Amino acid sequence: MLCVEDLMNLAPFQQLPKARLEWVCDRAQVLTLQPGEVLVHEGDPHRGLFLLVEGQMSITRRSDGMEIPIGQHNPPSFFGEIPILTGEPVPVTMRALRGCRLYEVESDDFRTLLHECRDFEQMVFRIMQQRARGLESFIRGREKMAALGTLAAGLAHELNNPAAALVRSFREMPAAVLELQRMNLVYGQRQVEEAHTQQWLQLRDQGYDVILNDRLDPATLSDREEALLEWLEDYEVKEAWKLAEPLAEGGMEVEALEQIIERWRDDTTELREMGLHWLALSFEVMSMLKHGLRGAERIAELVKAMKSYSYLDQGVQQQVNLHQGLEDTLRLFAHKLKHGIEVKRHYDQQIPNVLAYGSELNQVWTNLIDNAIDGMDGKGTLDVITQQIDRCARIDIIDSGSGIPAEIQTRIFEPFFTTKAVGKGSGLGLETVRRIVENRHHGTLTFESKPGKTSFTVCLPLH
Repeated sequence: MLCVEDLMNLAPFQQLPKARLEWVCDRAQVLTLQPGEVLVHEGDPHRGLFLLVEGQMSITRRSDGMEIPIGQHNPPSFFGEIPILTGEPVPVTMRALRGCRLYEVESDDFRTLLHECRDFEQMVFRIMQQRARGLESFIRGREKMAALGTLAAGLAHELNNPAAALVRSFREMPAAVLELQRMNLVYGQRQVEEAHTQQWLQLRDQGYDVILNDRLDPATLSDREEALLEWLEDYEVKEAWKLAEPLAEGGMEVEALEQIIERWRDDTTELREMGLHWLALSFEVMSMLKHGLRGAERIAELVKAMKSYSYLDQGVQQQVNLHQGLEDTLRLFAHKLKHGIEVKRHYDQQIPNVLAYGSELNQVWTNLIDNAIDGMDGKGTLDVITQQIDRCARIDIIDSGSGIPAEIQTRIFEPFFTTKAVGKGSGLGLETVRRIVENRHHGTLTFESKPGKTSFTVCLPLH
């Protein structure tokens, strides 16, 4: 049975009269836990107030499928007051690290004590406030790390293709260049007249222009490749299928090749068809360079977007281009958007820059766009609209998802409130958005939601 002396070891209970302490001892139910046994799981309905007399309890919270330790309870201590007083599910999982002896005071009895003794109530609320702040601080840190992880994963996904193209191009380049040099030496030994050589060079340069400027559409390219393959096979070129594609990409026509190769038709050496191999390989090298360059440009573009998104090497507050921040954020979400979400931009290009905390504003766009993507389950339309109204910049982020249920719309900005599964959402995303918009930038944040259309509107003052 719980003793009065056990209660007196807990500061809030020192404020209660002895009669009430004895009343608590009579009504408290004893609990014993073996090491590893769970007292409450995150997301469970609230129970009573727990008094830990012996043992040690771990406190964990799920984040991205993992249980993250956030603290411990050692005797003498009490816990469980937060879900009782807020009416919310249990925010953490509590598990015995060592054999534990606890007592549970029913929630109605705990409320009775609060109502009867003001000093007890004040001390409990002060401790609860400290614990809530600690939990919020931990979750904010995890939110930032989760956001960073999401962006890093997206960035890695977006970097993969251009990086692979760059590696592939440079891996194949040395052998191709060496073979071109060999062909040039063999050709040079024949001391061919300058005019004929210029014809080959002219064809090559024309092909380079076609490749670098993408002058052929896919349909034309396919038809030309078929025609070239048939001609190459008639000319009895070895591995004609390998030459048809690069020659087609270079825009070569059968008539031009027939004319330039005519003088070599009866040659018994490799020169009979070497000019065709030289053209095809030259075009392949140029295609490698083009794809490698585009891969490098894409990598540079993504790095620039990430640097711009995070506002590296800049002051805390600066003149911010809203459209640049929105575009940087959309670019970092490209891996989620490109598989079923159409983005429609309606930008008022006359909006001036805003004096703001750039990286924090981008955190706002990140949370709102990420929520919109989740709300559409990866399929739908995302509208991003900017306009200037009086002395304010208005930004609307609208998704075509299922909407926010009417019964919870009044609660979506509450700290820790979330409709997502345990471990999937902290309930601080929209609270963070509102804090940044309203407290840090003296703006306003509103929303409207119905099935098929959810709109979040941010208004920022223009100074």
